[in-house]
Amino acid sequence: MTRTRTVYKQYLLLKQINLKKKDMYNKAKELGYTHTLVVACSQELDKLLNKYQGIFSFKRAG
Repeated sequence: MTRTRTVYKQYLLLKQINLKKKDMYNKAKELGYTHTLVVACSQELDKLLNKYQGIFSFKRAG
């Protein structure tokens, strides 16, 4: 994967992460932290963060 493509993918993931964080915080404020929709949103955020971490680890190793 080219560096430019990796940086762009990283940028898009960061944008998705920030949107998902805002969504989760808003839902938590309205519904409470243990509501199933908040937990599901948190799990989606975890997946995005894991993807981001994978790209970051790949960049450091390469």
